[in-house]
Amino acid sequence: MDESSPKHTPARALIEQDRVVLSTQVINEVCSNLIRKADYTEPEIQQTIQNLAAIYPILDITLPIIRQASKLRVAYRLSYWDSLILATAQDAGCSVVYSEDMQDNLKIAALIIRNPFKT
Repeated sequence: MDESSPKHTPARALIEQDRVVLSTQVINEVCSNLIRKADYTEPEIQQTIQNLAAIYPILDITLPIIRQASKLRVAYRLSYWDSLILATAQDAGCSVVYSEDMQDNLKIAALIIRNPFKT
């Protein structure tokens, strides 16, 4: 992210928090965007994945998570991909998911979605 972006400081503060976890779906989205928008090469993508895995726990999407994601899609009218992120967060016992794309302040059981860039 460009350091002059107004999103840079809040994004940096988020990734420097303790207990940050990422799902494989988040890794997929990061890599997809880096390929499409930043023309990352495959070696750069591989290095990015390695760097993220060295810093953060990466949570796999399992069959029970896929089933829970389906229930969340029905109950909250979520996209397939967002429901996977949220179901993984629930499975990990997270209390907050940060996303600028999902509904800010949506509460799903003990989980709440927060837009880190909303002022």
